[in-house]
Order: sequence, then C-alpha cells, then structure tokens
Amino acid sequence: MVGRDRCESHGRQAGLVAFHAHPDNEALVTGGTLARVAAEGHRVVLAAATDGEAGAASALGCARVVRFGLPDSGWNRTERPASGTFSQLAVADAAAPLIELLREEQADALTIYDPAGGYGHPDHQQIHAPGVQAARAAGTRLVLEATIDRKAIQRLVRVVEAIPGVLPDVHASDYAAAYSPPEAITHRIDVRPYADAKRRAFAAHASQATADQGARTLALLLKLPPWLFRRALGQEWFVEHGRRPDRPLDDVFATLR
Repeated sequence: MVGRDRCESHGRQAGLVAFHAHPDNEALVTGGTLARVAAEGHRVVLAAATDGEAGAASALGCARVVRFGLPDSGWNRTERPASGTFSQLAVADAAAPLIELLREEQADALTIYDPAGGYGHPDHQQIHAPGVQAARAAGTRLVLEATIDRKAIQRLVRVVEAIPGVLPDVHASDYAAAYSPPEAITHRIDVRPYADAKRRAFAAHASQATADQGARTLALLLKLPPWLFRRALGQEWFVEHGRRPDRPLDDVFATLR
C-alpha cells in the first residue's frame, strides 16, 4: 500500500484523515494535533460529515477539506433526530463517502470519536461505527478515537469554575460519564506549541456561525486568557484501536513507524 510505505519510511510524509461530525469539532478535540502533524510535514485532510463552513482548516495547516453534506441531526435530548439525518443513516451508508475518501487519499491514519461520541451528541456517536467500517474497507490500518481524559477535563473545568463569569454554564459534574476514562487513553499529545493555531481555528468558526451551539462553545472558550487557554487546551487525547493502554504516547504515528 502506497500510504503505508510513505509512513514507514522514516521522515517521509504520512497521510491522516480526520473525520468529524460538524465543521467546528476538528478545532475542539483535534485542532492542536492536526496543526502539529501538518507542521511536521504530514498531509492532513479534514472530512466533515455534515455541511457548514470550514475556514479554520487553513489555521490548522490542512491540505484539503471535504464536506459530505449530510443533514445535521440537531441536538435535542428529548426528541429523536429526524429520519434521513446523519445520525439516523445505516452504518454502511454513512461509511460510504469516507471509504471513497480514504482510498483516494491512500490514508495511513484515520481519527474518529469514542463510541459515546464524547458528550453524547447523536452525530458524534454516529462517527464511530462508520469510521471503523470505512477504515477496514479501505485498508487504513491506524484508527485513533479522538476523546478527552475524563478526569483531566473535570480538573480543568473546576479551574474555570473558580473564575467568576468566564464560562458560567460549564460544570465539572457535566463530565462524570463523558468521553474516556484515563486508563483507556493510549495517546496524550502535547499541543501547547500549537495553542495559537488552535485559538485561530476557534476564532474562525466562532465568527462564522454565532447561533450554532458549537460556535457558542468556541466563543466562550475564546474568552479564556491566553495562559489559561494554553493550559486548558494544550493536550489532546486518543484511544488507538488494537493498542493496549500503557504509558500514553506523544506521537500519533508511533504504531506506523
């Protein structure tokens, strides 16, 4: 496989496809990693399942942005998403455009979400199974679930809670069952040197769609002073399929080297 040869040759370019539900999620959970991988000379392709603007991609160094244009399911805890929206598609149907993209890119690696979809948005939950199926069908051997260390985010939210008026609607208790427990984490990526790029990506999305829930989250996080933004958002976490959790790695391509 050409993509595998690229990665296994030390120092040569690898290809990573980041599969996200909405066109702001890449900034929130993988923005620093994408910026770091791109800065290290690798090819990064951003794929968004649902439609929307993707102006943050240039801040992160992405070589290509692909939007599959599938209908957003919305976020309502009490109502089932409408038929035909992304979260309601059969796994094979949701995976089909991603399979085509992975084959076209001859991708070495794919990022998806954890099975819970982080905090439970139905479109985020839908990313997992189609992503796994697409990687298997396309022969993409490295699959990384983008997630957050549950305990780490609770600690950081407590710091934010202590600053009056910064993020008044965010509480550590909201994350008691969200994302992944620390013992499941295989990668903890240091993205502090790329905090400025991540912040620029946040700003791009927040300025594009102020009525969107994700954009509101980005706008709120942009209120953090730079030192706290870097501290709160200076690490990103992944769970690699097939790797036994041990000491978390700081190299997303470690398995391929």
